[in-house]
Amino acid sequence: MADTTFPAGPRQVPSHALIGFFGLTFAITWGVVGIYLVAPDWAAARFGEISGAHPFFFLATWAPAISAFVLVLRYGGRAGLKAFLSRLTLWRGSPGWAIFILIGIPAVFMIGSLTKGGPLLTPLPPDGVGPILAVLFLMLFLGPIEEFGWRGVAQPILQRHVAPLWAGAIIGTVWGLWHLPAFFLSGTVFSGWNFFPFLVGNITLAILVTPIFNAARGSLLWPMLFHWQLINPFWPDAQPYDTWILVAVTAAVVWQKRETMLRRGGAVTEVIPGGTGERA
Repeated sequence: MADTTFPAGPRQVPSHALIGFFGLTFAITWGVVGIYLVAPDWAAARFGEISGAHPFFFLATWAPAISAFVLVLRYGGRAGLKAFLSRLTLWRGSPGWAIFILIGIPAVFMIGSLTKGGPLLTPLPPDGVGPILAVLFLMLFLGPIEEFGWRGVAQPILQRHVAPLWAGAIIGTVWGLWHLPAFFLSGTVFSGWNFFPFLVGNITLAILVTPIFNAARGSLLWPMLFHWQLINPFWPDAQPYDTWILVAVTAAVVWQKRETMLRRGGAVTEVIPGGTGERA
C-alpha cells in the first residue's frame, strides 16, 4: 500500500515554556540595566552613558522578542519560526479597531493634554518636523518589537488557561514590573515618571489590546501598530490624564466585549500557527 502519512508540522510551544520566556526576558533586561545600577561609574566608563539611543537600551527593550525567538526555535525549529513570523501578515481585523488605533489613541493624548492645559500636538523643534519623523521611525524598532514576546508568546499561552481579560491583566502586570529597574536609571525617560500610574497604564493597555489581538486571530501586526501609536512622538505629554481616560475606555470595552473577554472559548491559543504536540 502507498504511504499516506504526512510529515508533521512544527512542534507547538508548550505552556510550561512561559516560565522560561518570562525568566529569560527579565534576565536580559534586568541584567543589562542592573550593571548600570550596581556599578554606574564602571559601566559608564566601559560602555558609555546609558540613554535611549544606547545599544544596551535596545538590547534591554528587545528582550521579550529575543526570548520569543529562542523559544519558538527551541520547540518549532526554522519551520516554526517561519510560521510564527507569518502572524505579521494577518492584517484583516475589525474596521472599528483600526479607527480606534488611527484616531482614538491620538484623541486620548490630545484630550488629556488639553485637560492639563497643554498643546494639541507636541511642539515642533527649531529644526522642524524632520527630527520628530526620525524619532517616529526609531520608535518603530523599540516598543513594537516587544510584541513578538507579549502578544506573540505570552498572550496565546495564557489564554489556554484563563479568560482573555485575565491574560491581559497578567501580561500588563509583568510588563510593568519588567520596566521597574529603568525607573531608577538616570538618562532614560522613565526616571522622571511615577511607577504606580505607569503600572496601572500597562495593565490597562494590555487588557485593551487583547480584543484587538483576538479579533485579528493572533495577528502581530495590529498589536505592533497599537504599541507604535502609544509612543508616537507627535502626541503630546498627557500624563496622568491619558492613563485615566484609557482606564475608562478599557472598562467600557471590557463591558461591551464581556462575552469574549470573560470566556476562553474562541481566544487565540497558538504561538506557532498549525503547530503540533502537547500544549501543557
